[in-house]
Amino acid sequence: MDIVSAIFGQSAAMLAGISRYILPLAALLIVVRCIRSMLREHYEPETWAYLYLTGGQMIPLRHWECILGRAKSVDAQIDDPAVERLHTCLIRDATGLWQVYNLGKGETYVNGELVPTGGALIQDADVLSLGPVSARFVDLTEEERASLLKYRHAPGRQVRPGVTLLLLTCFQILLLLQQLVYNPDAGLGVAIAFGEVTAIQWVYFIVLRASGQTGFEPELLAFFLSSVGMSMAASKTPGDMTKYIILFAVSVGLYVFLCLWIRDLKRVKSVRLYAFIAAVGLLAVTLVLAPERNGAHSWIEIGSFTIQPSEFVKVLYIYAGAATLDRLFVNRNLIFYIGFSAACVGLLALMGDFGTALVFFVTFLVISFMRSGSFATVFLAVAGAVLGVMLVVTVKPHVVARFQTWGHVWDDIYGNGFQQVRAMSAAASGGLFGQGSGHGWLVDIYAAETDMVFAVISEELGLITALCCVASILAMAMFVVKNASSGRSSYFVIAAAATMSMMLVQVILNVYGTMDILPFTGVTFPFASVGGSSLIACWMLLAFVKGSDIRANASFAVKRPERFSGGIGVEEPPVDDGYDQTSYDGEDYPDDGYYDGDGYYDGDDGGYYDQGRRA
Repeated sequence: MDIVSAIFGQSAAMLAGISRYILPLAALLIVVRCIRSMLREHYEPETWAYLYLTGGQMIPLRHWECILGRAKSVDAQIDDPAVERLHTCLIRDATGLWQVYNLGKGETYVNGELVPTGGALIQDADVLSLGPVSARFVDLTEEERASLLKYRHAPGRQVRPGVTLLLLTCFQILLLLQQLVYNPDAGLGVAIAFGEVTAIQWVYFIVLRASGQTGFEPELLAFFLSSVGMSMAASKTPGDMTKYIILFAVSVGLYVFLCLWIRDLKRVKSVRLYAFIAAVGLLAVTLVLAPERNGAHSWIEIGSFTIQPSEFVKVLYIYAGAATLDRLFVNRNLIFYIGFSAACVGLLALMGDFGTALVFFVTFLVISFMRSGSFATVFLAVAGAVLGVMLVVTVKPHVVARFQTWGHVWDDIYGNGFQQVRAMSAAASGGLFGQGSGHGWLVDIYAAETDMVFAVISEELGLITALCCVASILAMAMFVVKNASSGRSSYFVIAAAATMSMMLVQVILNVYGTMDILPFTGVTFPFASVGGSSLIACWMLLAFVKGSDIRANASFAVKRPERFSGGIGVEEPPVDDGYDQTSYDGEDYPDDGYYDGDGYYDGDDGGYYDQGRRA
């Protein structure tokens, strides 16, 4: 308050009061702009290579991993009765090399040589034969691929990420203003912390923007949620903001590192076994070394720091559990993953961390279904889980107490319902616009800034801002679903889907548990809950979401091709198939359209121009 009073004098309280109504509007604009950009933008699928069948049919290969066969669900359908439903798969690595693997009972040949069990290399101009059907494989160079990656956006105005980031900066300034006015313990340290977080996000944006990177919406939503989390940390422990800044910088740094690391899927697979071992090892060490708190062994104390290893195990679990296409057809690989999942969930149950165990179990169901496509596997796992829960309820009295309290918290407001009763009361007192950041009383309740952070946000920042936090996670989940069908690799698709499943379950358990709609499980809200382990893990998990982004130059998973200098025209690689493709003239079509691989869509008149071919 002293800092604000020195600058604004008597107007400080009035400015803070006005900011209470502006801040939810800023939060709403930030989330809406990100949703518009992520979910409304239309872009053509990427093309990595072509198959030219005898007779002139051209099949684009739009994934790093493509299944070829007769089934309608495959990536490249070959309608011939001699071809198996799932006959062959083609897999591209990060260096651009392609491998071919036989899947069905039918035989596959490359240049007349039978493809062995371990696969075979296939190169540009090689002839691929699936039974009696032959096709010439045409691999695209970086320059040829760049010519196909132009104007992949929706007709109309684009949502500028720089404007959204500017709105986010204003949102952070308003949070800081309220902290300095309403929180008597906030001072220069809190102001410096907000300034450094803002500086980190602007440096990140400017550096990547200068390198040609696009598509910043997942990071902007993460910065938004992290800003809310920083406000909660300032309300709870304003003297520890230096620690928060260090953890935030480490989180963003590890996020960038993991984004670059998973670019090479061979490298990912080479250390997958170590990730398995590290995940189980961390949980085992926690079970042995962590002291019991509220019936759970979750935290390990190292000096002045406390670490929750289960948060880092989330990253290792998804990193090791997601599989590439060549491993999806190996039953032994799935069985090993089921055993690994059982070990993780079992150790979490022994630790007494049943909320996290539930999060892991749901994530396991998502990954196992996406890897096997079998509902039987999921039903079997659910049946086993039900038996496990029945066993746990009989041996863990504090779990029984939570189930008994569920729906009856107002019957025991000074006992088992103490936290939730006060959380709901505080959330209601915040109304739509909140009491002001740093002006709430719920933060003084045990674990309010972690397990009940939704109620704290509702009290201090208002229901509108709290719902914007929920909408941020939902938007990222819908974004992952939107990109799934066009994903470059099954690894990115499975990892991103598992990540958002994990975060969605956490949000549901945190919000509904706080409001007594579900049993209270003590699970954090991604990015927004105060805690270094949770913050670092959430940012690292965001790398899997970023890897699934298929927009041009938006994902770190792909090396950005050089900009094509031939206007908006597309010129396919020449191939001796009896056809010559006419190229587009950059002046013939307006710039607000997009090319979808078969023709050009004009955003103004809705016209669709066929690319045209001539003999």
